Amino acid sequence: MKRNIFVVALEDQQREELETLRHSDQFEVHSLLSVKDAVESPHFSFNDLLAQARKKLEAFDGSIDAIVAQWDFPTSVLVPILCREHDIPAPSVESVLKCEHKYWSRLEQQKVIPEVVPEFCAVDPFAEEPLSQVTLDYPFWLKPVKAFSSHLGFKIECDEQFQAAIEEIRQGIRKLGDPFNEALRHAELPSQIQKMDGNSCIAEQIVSGVQGAPEGTVYRGEFNVHGIIAQPNSVNKEIPYDRLEYPSNLPERIHRQMIDVSRRFLEHIGYDNGCFNAEFMWDEEKDKLWLIEVNTRISQSHSEIFIMVDGMSNHEVAVDIAFGERPSLANRQGVAAVAAKCYIPYEHRDGIVKRVPSEAEIEALAERFPGTKVRIDVEPGTRLGELLHQDNFCYRLGTLYVAGEDHDQIEQRYKACLEALEFEIEPI
Repeated sequence: MKRNIFVVALEDQQREELETLRHSDQFEVHSLLSVKDAVESPHFSFNDLLAQARKKLEAFDGSIDAIVAQWDFPTSVLVPILCREHDIPAPSVESVLKCEHKYWSRLEQQKVIPEVVPEFCAVDPFAEEPLSQVTLDYPFWLKPVKAFSSHLGFKIECDEQFQAAIEEIRQGIRKLGDPFNEALRHAELPSQIQKMDGNSCIAEQIVSGVQGAPEGTVYRGEFNVHGIIAQPNSVNKEIPYDRLEYPSNLPERIHRQMIDVSRRFLEHIGYDNGCFNAEFMWDEEKDKLWLIEVNTRISQSHSEIFIMVDGMSNHEVAVDIAFGERPSLANRQGVAAVAAKCYIPYEHRDGIVKRVPSEAEIEALAERFPGTKVRIDVEPGTRLGELLHQDNFCYRLGTLYVAGEDHDQIEQRYKACLEALEFEIEPI
């Protein structure tokens, strides 16, 4: 009898990725909640989504053998709650929230890995004088304790910028802060976090460098890293980063340091029976490593490049853990030595899309650079300002997957693809 795997917000691309798993013929994959509800909805209730997921699982006529998370909040917190209810191995809700809540996470990091934690402080945006709470010198980042990407994140260089950012945050923070508060009520919170809930902010020291991200698992107390992703400097100086490359080409000693820091933090918060990816920034000039954040899931953003290099999606380890089996991933069994997920950026100026690359143009690009895949996320008539979950510094028109023999070739092919893909956008 086949086992049943439920994946929250399953897209067609991920269904195809799951077919690369070792025993894909021995299980059935089901979608739990739609992408529209769990990822793209601008307004939602965490408890309503939880009730909706529970209802579907209760109505399912069969065994519920695995529930997999591959997206950020709310999925990342829904899944451990549902797994607990169906006796499926998963991290505790408290350990997940100690990563999801940016301020709570920094407090816990400071206890055990202070050497990689930037300076930070809590800010209540609804206080009478929010600026009086800031203990950092300009410039610094100001962002909600829970946000999508860099939404409502601001670089603050003066009092006027701070006040303008606070006004914008006050208007928009509750969209995600209120449902995050619903999630927080599923755990016991220390008094410090009860005061700084989902509608609070964190100010942080600005750090710079090249990003690296170990992805791994903790299973029955055993810590393991199955791959390290790098985010090299952007080919466009106006954009902080524009691609993910696997495997990482950062120095091996930096890899070891990132892995050690990740292990110590996850052990400290009691994180077990789950997947993670930890984002770091390495300042090469100062030879200084900084921890940005820890995500409590595999990243679906990494899945395709794992397949290209290792021959198997990182969904494999998430499914292994849910089945109560020791997680492992194939190594270097794919078609490329190096692979990259690259964004198709557009300067942060609103506009209406008039033209996107044709299928013929995309096919020609794949013939020119074998292994290249193009995913366009806009169409004629799309207004860029209405796209969800965009960064403050640019819009993303789509995604490129590029294969190469080394990292230099990846960068050359990425630049060539951007030049070949023609969009027409009428500015507003």
